[in-house]
Amino acid sequence: MRNLRNSHCVQIIAIKADILKKMAKEEAAALGKPSYLWRAGQERRLEMIRRYIPLEGEKILDVGCGIGTYLQAFKRFTNELYGVEIDEGRARQAKKVTPNILVAPAEKLPFDDAAFDIVFSHEVLEHVKNDRKAVEEAVRVLKPGGYLVIFAPNRLFPFETHGFYLGEKYIFGNIPLINYLPNCLRNRLAPHVRAYTVGDIKKLFEGLPVQFIVFTQIYPGFDKIFARILFLGGSLRQIFYRLEETPLRIFGLSHFIIAQKVSE
Repeated sequence: MRNLRNSHCVQIIAIKADILKKMAKEEAAALGKPSYLWRAGQERRLEMIRRYIPLEGEKILDVGCGIGTYLQAFKRFTNELYGVEIDEGRARQAKKVTPNILVAPAEKLPFDDAAFDIVFSHEVLEHVKNDRKAVEEAVRVLKPGGYLVIFAPNRLFPFETHGFYLGEKYIFGNIPLINYLPNCLRNRLAPHVRAYTVGDIKKLFEGLPVQFIVFTQIYPGFDKIFARILFLGGSLRQIFYRLEETPLRIFGLSHFIIAQKVSE
């Protein structure tokens, strides 16, 4: 009898584990997987931002801040750091970096107009319900002369990095060529995430009081490959970082945009 009860308990534990695993996958699909480790790829993106705009002493808002990975990096330059995050668990983690974290969607920022010098959005727009409204809100809370910094997935990158759905089953991984399919097929396989052409990004900004300071595409950091095979990772970085200086940058992993708010 005891063995039957033990067997039943094991089955219940296994079922709960499967449910939790499925929930974790669904959360990753809906919200994305934020950066948990600071690697060379993140450091490079930070340096790319600093190449164009100063961060020292600026009041910065990180929209969709996750667990606060980029906020931690921004602490090198300023203490005026704020973040919003839609997931309460991640927001609690981010509060260990700065107490100025609020749970809110990107489409409804809980701040006054013209409150920030810099608004930062790192691989977030593709997950929000209304990306146009999220951009409008980011511009609203910027001071005139302030900067909106965006990294967002590029539709022309050969891989969909957010996984895809095969029926109701979510499969995580780098899936080739999904983004090259017509919208009707692409959106059926990857309904949980957007990928943007240059034209798509420009439409998000139509009619808003901004001018583009930077609008380009960048390739990945190849951090995982570099950690496993040093020579291969280093070679890929050299090759693809050089491509960013050529027209072939249009096939990069992400769009990199800096838009400056002008007087309305």
